[in-house]
Amino acid sequence: MKTDPAAQVRPVVLLVDDEAEILVALTDLLEDTFTVLSTTSPTEALEILSTRNDVDVIVSDQRMPEMGGDVMLARARAHSDAQAILLTGYADIGAVAAALNQGRISFYSHKPWDPDALRAMIVQAADYHRLERELRTERMLLHGLLDNLRSGLGFKDAQGRFIRINQQAADFYGRDINACLGRTEEELCDADLLPIIRAAQERLRTEGRDEEALELPAHIRGAAQGRWREITRVVLGALGDGSASSVVINRDITRQQEMAARLRQAEKMQALGTLAGGIAHDFNNLLTAVLGSLELVRDMGPEEGPMARLLDNAAAAAQRGASLTRRLLNFSRPRDLSLEPVDVNALLHGMEDLLAQTVVSRQGKGANGQPCSIVVDTAASDGVLPPVCTDAGQLELAVLNLCINAVDAMPGGGMIVVSTALKQVKEIVAGTNLVPGNYVMVSVTDQGVGMSPDTLARVFEPFFTTKDVGRGTGLGLSMIYGFIRHVGGEVQVRSQPGEGTRVDLCLPVQGGLRAQGKARPAASLRAGGESSRALHVMVVDDEPGVRAVTAGFLRARGHEVLEYSSGTAAVHAMEEGLGPIDLVIMDVMMPGMGGLETVHHLQALRPGLRVLYLTGYASAGALPAGSANVMHKPFTQADLAAHIDRIMQRPPD
Repeated sequence: MKTDPAAQVRPVVLLVDDEAEILVALTDLLEDTFTVLSTTSPTEALEILSTRNDVDVIVSDQRMPEMGGDVMLARARAHSDAQAILLTGYADIGAVAAALNQGRISFYSHKPWDPDALRAMIVQAADYHRLERELRTERMLLHGLLDNLRSGLGFKDAQGRFIRINQQAADFYGRDINACLGRTEEELCDADLLPIIRAAQERLRTEGRDEEALELPAHIRGAAQGRWREITRVVLGALGDGSASSVVINRDITRQQEMAARLRQAEKMQALGTLAGGIAHDFNNLLTAVLGSLELVRDMGPEEGPMARLLDNAAAAAQRGASLTRRLLNFSRPRDLSLEPVDVNALLHGMEDLLAQTVVSRQGKGANGQPCSIVVDTAASDGVLPPVCTDAGQLELAVLNLCINAVDAMPGGGMIVVSTALKQVKEIVAGTNLVPGNYVMVSVTDQGVGMSPDTLARVFEPFFTTKDVGRGTGLGLSMIYGFIRHVGGEVQVRSQPGEGTRVDLCLPVQGGLRAQGKARPAASLRAGGESSRALHVMVVDDEPGVRAVTAGFLRARGHEVLEYSSGTAAVHAMEEGLGPIDLVIMDVMMPGMGGLETVHHLQALRPGLRVLYLTGYASAGALPAGSANVMHKPFTQADLAAHIDRIMQRPPD
């Protein structure tokens, strides 16, 4: 059977006697149980004790010519906490009594000694020393834990009174340690917490453990340490008198709660973005069919008259729907971004006239006509901001949108400040887009009505708005959120009712972001050359309405059209042997065989085949590498013609 190695450690005893024969006799008595050290010199004994801290028991003769045993043991206290035993004759009993009274020795034995009694005395002294040392270690560890633990920690007796408590726990009650000892939580806490503490004590009594997270009101004294507290109570066991003890641990979890809230918000926004993208894809297909059909019907009817006006009205409404869908897509996944190095301070100063005019114009449209002013303040960051990699036009729109919101939030007037700063992030911020690195922060601060916590939690949600009907769609901030996140940045909003709002746009500096995304579309080329002739065009789209409109636009320009409802059908037709095909117009997102896979098979059968891709919404991975051949839904007949002209004027792939 294996034994604990610690249990095999033998106690160490130091024997001191000026007679060598006595040392031999004592060694014979003890060496089976102890590790024995011995010396005939009290001075040498003190030297041994000064170099070793493992001596458990010192057994010393009292009467020695060099130094009395009681004197040597008194000096030994400066080096060792070992238990001390004096061996003495009856003539030295006075010195022994004095040593006992002064605490210099724990036991004594007369000469000649009884071997069994002396051995038992030394064993008892060694056990006592071991227990005493363990107790000191436990006390040291407990005090170290109490003093250095970042959480509040308190130990209570059976009546719930604190018998040990650290300063962190005492701070929660607004008192020092001594003021907490001997008192209960109920006596120390704010009155508002009494029902919570009593309920927790009842759960502790019945279950032996209780743990809960509390959001403290601002007026509670403990809230100054952290608004969210996790309090754990556990029954430990019996004290020396047999009564039960317990421990209470009070931990600040405000940062964890805030990080969890940010993470939940990020996950919600990601889910909303995915939902928005799916809705936009289907809606764009519907809008393509509606707008295209209206355009074809408009071309067939009279240029003037009631019918023409009704068609124009319907087309204008559908175009507004298309614009709304594009804004929804920008929240989900901004597209057509032209990412380039941008001097943010120069961009903002270039907007000063526009911002001032916007403030004046906005005030005339319902902000009670009270004066608002706007200041672009970059003095603190002039000359220190590195360029950021972003879309300058989108950044201008974001700042403009924030300033418009600020004006609307200040019906009584006030100042709007647009400022910049360099922000350093040293660690990943959970639930955000922020990773370690440098960011340029554009801040828009107003003196308006501010936002409640509930409004602040929903501020980036699409279609959520606090404005009156007709004064906002609720997509402004969501578009800013989507744009800033797309370029690797983050939007942070701070606001309280009656104290205004501050919105920070954090943009990664140029070195921290690889330029990506699509360049701005090139200007349309004039029709001519190869595109002026009639083309043989294959249209592949799973949506019948989109397919019919696309084919209608093409036939209206004199092109020959073959329509297919799936990629599989188009590939099969090509394998069966079609006549000449000049161009394929291919939907990207289709069930079964998608657009890219279909084109791969078609170009394997017809190398160099030109392709124009159509998409209502697609992730970057679903689009072809060369984005110049992509047209977004909904589109007009002129849009389609311009794309075809551009493609047909380039050489085949």
